Amino acid sequence: MTDRLQTYKSPDITVTFDPTVCTHSGACVRGLPSVFDIRQKRWIRLEGASPDEIDAQVARCPSGALRAVRAADAPPDPAK
Repeated sequence: MTDRLQTYKSPDITVTFDPTVCTHSGACVRGLPSVFDIRQKRWIRLEGASPDEIDAQVARCPSGALRAVRAADAPPDPAK
């Protein structure tokens, strides 16, 4: 089984998770359990908190496995 980058998108923020980088410290789950819940199949639920709260929690990820990009920070889509 190959671990792949997981991407979770909402209109305001996109969060990616790289399982090959994760050290399983649990900082995300403890810090924002309404968004990060490993008991769920879709374990990142962006509707569980504001983009600001999610962005702040992702910044606390000690391994860098989680990354967040706010919609306003995203480069324009060249296809549009």
